Amino acid sequence: MVSETVLSGMRPSGKLHLGNYFGALVNWLKLQKDFRCYYMAADWHALTSEYADTSNVELNVWDMVTDWLACGLDPKTCVIFRQSWVPQHAELHLLLSMMTPLSWLERVPTYKEQMQEMKTRDLSTYGFLGYPLLQAADILIYKAARVPVGEDQLAHLELTREVARRFNHLYGNVFPEPQALLSKSPKVPGTDGRKMSKSYNNAVLLSDTKAETTANIRTMFTDPKKIKVDDKGHPEGCVVYAMHTLYTPEAKDIEGRCKAGTIGCVACKGRLAETLNAALDPIRAQRALWSSKIRDVKDIVAEGSERAKVVALSTMVDVRAAVQLAGPEKGARR
Repeated sequence: MVSETVLSGMRPSGKLHLGNYFGALVNWLKLQKDFRCYYMAADWHALTSEYADTSNVELNVWDMVTDWLACGLDPKTCVIFRQSWVPQHAELHLLLSMMTPLSWLERVPTYKEQMQEMKTRDLSTYGFLGYPLLQAADILIYKAARVPVGEDQLAHLELTREVARRFNHLYGNVFPEPQALLSKSPKVPGTDGRKMSKSYNNAVLLSDTKAETTANIRTMFTDPKKIKVDDKGHPEGCVVYAMHTLYTPEAKDIEGRCKAGTIGCVACKGRLAETLNAALDPIRAQRALWSSKIRDVKDIVAEGSERAKVVALSTMVDVRAAVQLAGPEKGARR
C-alpha cells in the first residue's frame, strides 16, 4: 500500500443502486488495495438540501454503509466513518469560510444547476451555497493527495485546490493540493432511460430481491420501433442492451441478434434477469449477513470515526498554529 491518502464519500440517501455501484463503489474497491482510503458517510452534506425533513437521515446512513460492506469494502483495509462524528470537519469548514471569497462559491457550476433542478425546495441557504467548501474541508482535513472524481466533479475539486493555495499563501504551507483520480465509469441508465436515481423511481437497488429485480427489468424501456420478434432493432438506444454490456458475457451476440431481428425483447429481458440476478446474488447474501449484525456495522463506523478523528485532530493542530489560534491548555476546559 502506498502512503498517499484518498478521501471520498457519499450522501446518505438510503439503499444503493446500480448507478452508485458503477459510479463509485467499483472504484473504491480497487483503491482500498493501493491507497490509504477514508470513505465517509456524508450526513452533514445530506442536510444541505434535506434540512427541512431529517427523519430519514439516520436510517439512510446505516442502509448505505451496509451496502458498502456487502459490496466488499473492508474496514481492516480502509477507514469507514461518519462525517458528523468527526467534528473537526466543521471546525475547519468554519475557518476556511473566513478566507474564501463569496464569488468562488457562487461560480461553482452545480450551484445554479441544482437550484433549478430542486425548485420545490428552498435552497437559498448558506449551507447549500457553502457545501462545496464543506467538501473542501472534508478533503483537506486528511491532507488527501488524491480524490476519486468523475469529470462532472472536477469544478468542486478545483475549488478545493484554490482554497488550499489561498490558505497556504496567507498562513504558510499546511495543505497539499489534492489531485484528481479520474474514474471512467459506465453510464447506467434507469429503467426509463433517464439517469438512474431513486428520486425518479427508476432504480435497480443492490438489495432488491430476485423477484423485484426481474420485475424492474420487465418495465425497462426498449426500442419502440421493435414491436415484433423479427423486427430489426436498434440496441444502441435500448436500456436493456446497455445493462447487457455490463453483465452479460454474450452481449455482442445479443446486439447482433437484435439488429438482425432474431431475438425479441421478452427473451432479451429474460436473459438480462438471469445474468443480473447472478451478479447480485453474492451482494444480497452479504447484505443479509451484515443486516443481521447491525451492531457490528455501527461499531465499524464508530471505530473508523475514531481513527479519522486522530488524523483530523492532528491537522487542526497544524491549522491552529498556522492561523495563530492557540489550542486549549492541557487539562483546561474547552
